[in-house]
Amino acid sequence: MGDDEIAELRRKRAAQMQQHAIDQQLMQEDMERQKQADAQIHAILVQILEPEARERLNTIKLTKPDFAKSVEQQLVMLAQSGRLKHKITDEQLKALLQQLQPAKREFTIRRKG
Repeated sequence: MGDDEIAELRRKRAAQMQQHAIDQQLMQEDMERQKQADAQIHAILVQILEPEARERLNTIKLTKPDFAKSVEQQLVMLAQSGRLKHKITDEQLKALLQQLQPAKREFTIRRKG
């Protein structure tokens, strides 16, 4: 290997390391933005949900995180649009969850014979 080849390899490696550092920084910035968004959503939910309703939503988040996330988004949109006049109770949240929950499919198996 000549000096030119070694210099070229070093240059490529330095460029790779620089790109890796940029990628890491972008990933970290994305994580920070996500944390801030989650904190804002949490603050809004604290304002609009009664403690029992918030507890129910947290329990749902453990078992069905995607569904809970969509419910949270719906609640935040309602709050931001000014359609909520008072805090949502546990009973109201239950009714909302039943409306938003996808319909369950029931299957019947029949045997011949």
